[in-house]
Amino acid sequence: MKTLVLGGVRSGKSRLAERLARDCGLPVTYIATAQAGDDEMRERIAAHRARRSADWAVIEEPLRLASTLAQVCDPQRCVLVECLTLWLTNLLCQADPALLEQELNRLQAMVPALPGRLVFVGNEVNLGVIPADALTRRYCDLAGTLHQELAARCEQVVLTVAGLPLVIKGAPL
Repeated sequence: MKTLVLGGVRSGKSRLAERLARDCGLPVTYIATAQAGDDEMRERIAAHRARRSADWAVIEEPLRLASTLAQVCDPQRCVLVECLTLWLTNLLCQADPALLEQELNRLQAMVPALPGRLVFVGNEVNLGVIPADALTRRYCDLAGTLHQELAARCEQVVLTVAGLPLVIKGAPL
């Protein structure tokens, strides 16, 4: 089963995704896409590390998500991807714009065939005002399209608000 967990900053989406991974009963591989560019992000990463189960395998991959998933997904494994929107940010910051298109296309094409339990986490950034600058608008557009494409390919989609999950597609939690 594939689940997409969406929510705003500090909405509880990461904790929910971690609970889903922990409760599924399979060995877990956690794919971390964040890069520690400043002290605040280092603190966020440290908090995520402290919460994770010690027996989870962790792969830090900021760019090549599709090939990493192809390597680690297995029928007897749960893979948690944290987080799609940080991955998207990393790709947008690359000098090669073709890499962004390539990675997005590869991910969307391969998700339906990936074996095992898969949990994606993404920031829902499109519930507010339209951003003033072109790069932020592009980011929001790409994130919205990515989430729509993955939601269509996942059996379950959950929106978290104030720590509460709202299942918008699939089986209840």
